[in-house]
Order: sequence, then C-alpha cells, then structure tokens
Amino acid sequence: MYIAHTIEELRGRLSASKRPAFVPTMGNLHDGHIALMKQAKPLGDATVASIFVNRLQFLPHEDFDTYPRTWDSDCEKLRAAGCDVLFAPTEKVLYPEPQTCKVHPDPALADILEGHFRPGFFIGVCTVVMKLFQCVQPRVAVFGKKDYQQLMMIRHMVRQFALPVEIVGGETFRADDGLALSSRNGYLSKDERAEAVQLSKALKAMAEAVRAGERDLAAIEARAMQSLAQRGWQPDYLVLRRRSDLQAPEAGEPLVALAAARLGNTRLIDNLEIEALPAL
Repeated sequence: MYIAHTIEELRGRLSASKRPAFVPTMGNLHDGHIALMKQAKPLGDATVASIFVNRLQFLPHEDFDTYPRTWDSDCEKLRAAGCDVLFAPTEKVLYPEPQTCKVHPDPALADILEGHFRPGFFIGVCTVVMKLFQCVQPRVAVFGKKDYQQLMMIRHMVRQFALPVEIVGGETFRADDGLALSSRNGYLSKDERAEAVQLSKALKAMAEAVRAGERDLAAIEARAMQSLAQRGWQPDYLVLRRRSDLQAPEAGEPLVALAAARLGNTRLIDNLEIEALPAL
C-alpha cells in the first residue's frame, strides 16, 4: 500500500489509473470501513482510501480534539483489505489557507434531522468530500448507509455539480447483537455498550408497526422516542421518512426509519430501510 501525504504524491501515484475507487474515512477504522473497502475493490483499477479528521464538520462543543486517531492499526487493516493507495493529508495540506469557499447543500435536505441538531455539519461534509474528490479524482466512491442522510447529501451534490463520480452505498455493518458499528462506539462504557443495542431495536419496532398496518406515523415515532427516554437515553429524533428525500411520506412510498440519540456522553445514529411498504 502506497501512502501519500500530499496531493502531488497522490496524483502522481494515480496518474495511470483510469477508474480509481475511493473510500473516504476519518480513521479509527472498524469492520464496517473494511467492508466498504472490500466492496470498492472490484469497482475500480486502483482502490484508494483517505484518512482525514475534518475539522469543518465538527461543532465547537464536539469531539474534534478527542476523536480517536489509530494510525498504525488503520494502516494494518487497510493493507489487509487490499487497499492500493492511502491518502493521509494534514490539515495544512488539505486546507493550506482558510477554506472560505464552501459547498452549501440544499437546505431542504441539509437542515433537517442531523442538520437540525448539528447546524453546518453538512456544509463541512460536502466541502471536504468535494475537495477529496478533486484530489483523488475517483470514478466511483463508496459511502456507508449508516450515515444515511450523508449518503443522500453526497449523491445530491454529485448530481447537482455533474461530477463524474458514481456513488455507491454500502450496507450498514452490525455487531452480532445488531448495534451498527461506529468509531464513536469506543466511547461507550461496558454497561452502555450493552444498552446501545436498544437503538436498533427501537428502529425495528417502528418498522414492525408499519408492516403490521399501523398508519399513524406520528404515534409510532412518539412511542419510539418514549421507549428510549424511559431507559435513560436522550433521543434527538426517531422518525419515519420517505427514502427519496427524507421528507414526510406519501401513500405507498418506501420508507426509512432514522434515529439519533445520546447514551451517556455518546451520540449514536442508525437507520433501517423498510421494504415493500403497503399503501398508507
């Protein structure tokens, strides 16, 4: 695996590649990231990963300074997964001057759910992804479905700017008990880790209610919020939205259940697509 720390090194290494396949990460890699790397491997003639903790997508009170950085372990995992090139820029390399030019995504998608509770988050996400795309110049990029709204945001950005990048979604990778893997799971205490599976269980209960024929979506959402709050969680949202744009669903549209909740000091997100939805 070749490790490029500058844009010039990266472009030189990829100069002969006609279809780079790219997986951007913030490091602290887990099996979910590695599954995305393996998914990307057959999609291009060179597999590229990036590790960059992007300051622009962290709010002032969030965990930028303490976000886990596990460089040696990450490199070992990427090598084992068959990664060809790792792009690992410093802030000075990626942002050599203050990044005053930023991507401002459509507020209809960017200012709801995660964007409501983390104002400016998707500006930071879209800006860094756009810049990484310019550096790597991939023809395909793989993003995990666990960050469902983020995946939709990137697809929207690529479509709006006519970028020559195919965006592929990777299924959420889960632990045996159903907890979605996340770098922030490492913040959980032993007891919190045992409790954390309740988030995915709440989503499953929402999906089961819809499939059973319940049509009062607001009641389903309120029940899910209450179920977590009663267990000591601080839920931000548990909602049912249509998959196409995360707005309120119309009759018969496929849904996705999305959740974000804080357990102790750790904020977790998850989602669950609901297939073959009967008419509302």
